Order: sequence, then C-alpha cells, then structure tokens
Amino acid sequence: MLTFEQKIAIMESFPELQRKNVSLGRVNFHYEDSAYDKKTVGYHFHPNGNGYIYAGQIEGAETDDKGLVNIRDYSEEQLRDLAGAAIRSLTAGAGTSVTADDKTGSSFPDEQTWVNADGNVLTVKLDDEMWFIHAGLNLDSVFESYEEAVEYLEEEGFARKK
Repeated sequence: MLTFEQKIAIMESFPELQRKNVSLGRVNFHYEDSAYDKKTVGYHFHPNGNGYIYAGQIEGAETDDKGLVNIRDYSEEQLRDLAGAAIRSLTAGAGTSVTADDKTGSSFPDEQTWVNADGNVLTVKLDDEMWFIHAGLNLDSVFESYEEAVEYLEEEGFARKK
C-alpha cells in the first residue's frame, strides 16, 4: 500500500489539479477546468491511507452511490491511471465517454506550452497517440502517456503556461 505522502505526490504530479487542505489532516484535489459542476477529483486523502477518486463519469468504473472509488490499496500505476481517467472524464464534452482503462489522454489539449524559470519554452503535442516535446523546431522527447510527459517536464523544472 502506498503511503499518504506517496499518494499526495502522485496527485500533485497532475498539473491540472489544485490541492485543497481540509479538516482532520485530509486533502482534496480539485479540477477547476471541469466541464461539469463536479470539480473534486481526489476526495479526503487521509494519513490513515484512505482516499477516494471521483469516477462517476467513467464508464465501467465500480463506484459507490456518490461516484467515488476508494483507492486505499491502489498501486502507483492504478492511482495514476484512475486519476488521469477521472480528469479526462471531467474534461470530455457531452457524448464523449471515458473508460477506466483509457490512457490516451485524448481529451487534453493537443498542444501545450511549458516554461521554466529561465524563460525556456517547450511545446507538448499529441500526435498519433504519442506525446512529443519540442524545443522550437527540435524534438526533445517522446512519451507514451501524458502523465509521463508531465513527470519529465516537472523534473526538468518546467511549469504549464495557462
């Protein structure tokens, strides 16, 4: 089982989410760009190991009556996959369905700009289900998932330009 700190670090690796500390040491994660009234993706992550991901818009996800999935015993990969699918499900427009095993990142913008403290700019582009990172016209890196590209960019000191 992942520790509380590991779960928080995984959720904080999604630049789309904003951390909100709540009562009793619990932490929520909000997705402010949600296409729906629902903005909470991560709910009541607690130092005792409990925590929930909102999966009410994810086709095939086994949720409680509030649309939540308990992630207490989830692995890192399971948590990343479910959180990513939850974000995509809240981004998807009407008529678009996201399944629990959808890892393409297809509902993220096809192109993003990332900047570091020195003003260097990288562009992230989705092409043929791969995430390409460009420095100007030069190819920097290629990743199979959006989450991998974000992890790389953050490790290199870049932040998404809004």
